[in-house]
Amino acid sequence: MSDAYPHLFAPMDFGFVTLRNRVMMGSMHTGLEDRFWNYPKLAAYFAERARGGAGLIVTGGISVNRRGWLLPAGGTMNTAGDVANHRKVCEAVHREGGRIAMQLMHAGRYGYHPFSESASATKARINPFRPKEMSVERVWEVIGDFARAATLAREAGYDGVEVMGSEGYLLNQFLCKRVNQRTDEFGGDIHGRMKLGVEVVKAIRRAVGERFLVMYRLSMLDLVEGGNTSEEIIATAQALEASGVSLLNTGVGWHESNIPTIVTSVPRAAFRVATAMVKRAVKIPVVASNRINTPEVAEDIIASGDADMVSMARPLLADAFWANKAQAGKADEINTCIGCNQACLDHTFAAKRSSCLVNPRACYETELVYTPVAQRKKIAVVGAGMAGLSAATVAAERGHEVWLFEAAEDIGGQFVMAANVPGKEEFKETIRYFRGLLERTGVKVKLGHRVTKGELDRAEGGAFDAVIVATGVKARVPSIEGIGHAKVLSYVDVLREKKPVGAKVAVIGAGGIGIDVCEFLLADESPQSLASWTRQWGVDLESRAPGGLVAPEPVKAKREVFLLQRKRGKMGAGPGKTTGWVHRRALEHHGVTMLGGVEYVKIDDAGLHIRADGAARLLAVDNVILCAGQTSVREIVTVDDKGRPTDKRYHLIGGADVASELDAKRAIKQGAELAASL
Repeated sequence: MSDAYPHLFAPMDFGFVTLRNRVMMGSMHTGLEDRFWNYPKLAAYFAERARGGAGLIVTGGISVNRRGWLLPAGGTMNTAGDVANHRKVCEAVHREGGRIAMQLMHAGRYGYHPFSESASATKARINPFRPKEMSVERVWEVIGDFARAATLAREAGYDGVEVMGSEGYLLNQFLCKRVNQRTDEFGGDIHGRMKLGVEVVKAIRRAVGERFLVMYRLSMLDLVEGGNTSEEIIATAQALEASGVSLLNTGVGWHESNIPTIVTSVPRAAFRVATAMVKRAVKIPVVASNRINTPEVAEDIIASGDADMVSMARPLLADAFWANKAQAGKADEINTCIGCNQACLDHTFAAKRSSCLVNPRACYETELVYTPVAQRKKIAVVGAGMAGLSAATVAAERGHEVWLFEAAEDIGGQFVMAANVPGKEEFKETIRYFRGLLERTGVKVKLGHRVTKGELDRAEGGAFDAVIVATGVKARVPSIEGIGHAKVLSYVDVLREKKPVGAKVAVIGAGGIGIDVCEFLLADESPQSLASWTRQWGVDLESRAPGGLVAPEPVKAKREVFLLQRKRGKMGAGPGKTTGWVHRRALEHHGVTMLGGVEYVKIDDAGLHIRADGAARLLAVDNVILCAGQTSVREIVTVDDKGRPTDKRYHLIGGADVASELDAKRAIKQGAELAASL
């Protein structure tokens, strides 16, 4: 129990197994599941979360057969030969006092291969492959595959299984009219469409008996056309309960949905209403999910009766010890998930190993190790942006004497500007975390001080053994006639200095920074409420309309904005796969004019003169905002013709090393890796 969060840390007793608290690490595919030689790494990854206090851990999706693969040669549980690798994972978790369930899935028409199958032969818009329609005989075979996989999971030592019935995978495809066009026993009304999921649960329960957790992840808000209504969702939940499910987990949205569900701009716990709707209709425990990242929110969900447990995948990726810290009343020490998706989901959809922007050790627990030092060194870190903060805290945690110098009056660097963008308020949590970590690790911090090379060489108590240069970047000034005009501002002027901006604006550069500036200029001053978010995106959280979709509410834009780029093609291609489309849709919703293939002619009192599609055009704007890239700030270090420091004590990281798009993922990882090696 916890005095701070008594409901969250109350045990959950199922009779045959007791979970130590209501914190569940939800399923998240890491890429480690797909290759047997990576299972020692997967075991270490889950063991650290068990050691960190999670009550129940759910693995990434494991296919019940090869046709159910999400990607070719993905992780599968369908033969006795698969058991040994999974036993390593279960034993590692159990040694740390944790409980673990395997997520059983069949990708259906989301399978990225030519032998996929589904309820009907309808192709998903996010997949080039058209699935084969499953025969009735094939459907029953798949039901048997789920039961066999659950039996093998129990043999491997798992405490239960989660049946993946949401996010648009096979069971969800059968459940909704969007895909299910069948007229046989597995189609038609909701009772026919739910039959596959219900029969899967019955078959699993017959195979594994009563003393085994069977969780079902049910789509409680589809967010696609042809999705289910609340009546259909509740009818399915009640049928699953009657079939032997131990607890129901919340699934929200399909992968092909045009509504964001997990990005940082989605309000915290946005979908608890959908969970509460189902909880009122069943007697078994129900789990809330999506955008729950702090113990205060998690406690409130359970205390209010909206759910019995909370599922947090990415928050435990960001901080393996989330639960222990919260239970000890040290929530301020949690490395909070900011919902950026850059190293987790973006990596997953690029078939790369997942990790975490704010925690580069995630999924690299056996490789990125912070070993205590045998010989203490005196280390200077110049620059308190993300790279410098990461390097300074890891080096100090290992036992080095670390001095951190920052010219600004506070830490955070470019991340401070990102945190000022509406919808990215979560980024402030990372700055808050590092501020506390500096104090706890004993880093000596000197703010408002632009240190010189001479000072570093003549440091009090002797010269520094190593100097980590993390001085970041400055905005690049493009060569355009009239670039010095009073109308011209940089993104730094807008996001950090908060200089006034007129009603009609041209933004030069459509990468991540350009999009951030547009959203900053278009948004209201206060953080977006859940009510305004649902109106903007057209979401009915109670699914009174099919799929929970209603008409979005038109917005009156604060400004007229032109977003421009030199190259042709998709605007805003810089942001990640899972978030870029959200930003582009938000800009479209606010009426932003996006122009590619632009030649910048000049800037004068009349505005910005451009040439687009061979025609001259004047944009009569009040301001021109430059978001056209950055250049490294590295005056403090002498480099050779290859850009490497000539003094071997000096190391370049972050933007000082590579001045590409602001890349906090690379900066934090680079800082941690360097500090771990010193």
